[in-house]
Amino acid sequence: MSKTPSPLVSLIPILILVGMLFATIKTFGSDALNGGSQLSLLVTTASCILIGMVFYRIPWKNYEKAITDNITGVATSIIILLIIGALSGIWMLSGIVPTLIYYGMQIIHPSFFLASTCLICILVSLMTGSSWTTIATIGIALLGIGKAQGFNESWIAGAIISGAYFGDKVSPLSETTILAASVTETPLFRHIRYMMITTIPSIVIALILFAILGFSTDTHSVQHIQEVALHLEQRFTITPWLLIVPLVTAILIARKVPSIITLSISTILACIAAAIFQPEVLREVAGEESLFKGMMMGCYGSTSLSTASPALSELVATRGMAGMMNTVWLILCAMCFGGALTASGMLKSLMNVFIRFMKTRVSLVSSTVCSGLFMNLATADQYISIILTGNMFGEVYRKEGYDSSLLSRTTEDAVTVTSPLIPWNTCGMTQATILNVPTLAYLPYCFFNLLSPLMSIFIAAIGYKIARRPKAEIHPAKVEELAA
Repeated sequence: MSKTPSPLVSLIPILILVGMLFATIKTFGSDALNGGSQLSLLVTTASCILIGMVFYRIPWKNYEKAITDNITGVATSIIILLIIGALSGIWMLSGIVPTLIYYGMQIIHPSFFLASTCLICILVSLMTGSSWTTIATIGIALLGIGKAQGFNESWIAGAIISGAYFGDKVSPLSETTILAASVTETPLFRHIRYMMITTIPSIVIALILFAILGFSTDTHSVQHIQEVALHLEQRFTITPWLLIVPLVTAILIARKVPSIITLSISTILACIAAAIFQPEVLREVAGEESLFKGMMMGCYGSTSLSTASPALSELVATRGMAGMMNTVWLILCAMCFGGALTASGMLKSLMNVFIRFMKTRVSLVSSTVCSGLFMNLATADQYISIILTGNMFGEVYRKEGYDSSLLSRTTEDAVTVTSPLIPWNTCGMTQATILNVPTLAYLPYCFFNLLSPLMSIFIAAIGYKIARRPKAEIHPAKVEELAA
């Protein structure tokens, strides 16, 4: 029997994973990431190893090494993820995020409501790194405001999701952004900067379309916006001085300071800001007079604050480092699955099928986009889709001489932003439930999400700033081919 499994045999673990995830998501819904998806990955990993060891005589040590190498490769990303948990928690308690929301809401005008809604969701998701949190909190508030002003709920949902997933895609606090960068072995900030080439044109076009829709609709009052702003003022000290922290963070990012150092400095500055501007908030979190305890709890644990608005109370609730553990667990299980696919030769076998259609740069990027969409449809989970797409195409991009940032960008263009457009995907189910708007109803108005994969293919077609690896790192046979 051949040492390399055939493509049909290699599909067996994928089909098992799809079946397990379908049953898991049907049973647990949006709570699938609390353990069900992770267990599905481990069961699939076991089936992959079983097939390889029994039928192809692949020794256990090969699997052990591949899995260990995979987990070692994401160790830095896991550390970053934990720091981000601390950062997101203390940014909220320090009043930085509330201040950004407060000033952001001042730009809302009925004629520009849809575009403003998109911009506000961009701002919040950039600061929190979470599309789900953005949609479940400020998104619900904006939906109520928009409906009161006379807008179609599908339009509002499209604007909310477009803005939320822009931030989810490019925020250094986002789990999907970190995951795509780590799976493809791309430095985080290089990944983010390179994504701007496709992301900025997509969101600009989306904002123009939302502005046109806004001008075409008769609107009502902005009373609800003023109420939310008032609740923020009552709960936090809102001051422009708090904007110094995100400004310093932006400068560090622009100067290409390593991610761990940048995020650590930002967290420390936010802790200092919290002690200066929000001492009462820290005391409430600690349950006593200790500001230090409040800061520590804000960084590592879940916190909640009471406000005059239930939606606002949900927005300012934080998860801290502990809230990242489900994602850490998922990444570790996914790395086990990726290692098993690699060691068994199944990943290579599947990739050989795709390689037959990859004759040009455009076909390579298009195949990656189509694969990412297929994985989103099949696995119903954006995290697993990112991992599988990154693992499947990594070697092909290397051999073709392209930088890993091209793969990481294309993966996010294809996977992260399209996940809420699929009714049975965890993201699609969650957003439709939260907003009480059917997935297929808001889908046509998620302009950013629809444009992103198309923009990725378009940029590849015109060849604009296509990142290549240094010749010394390119596969020798490909160097000769390029030279010829």
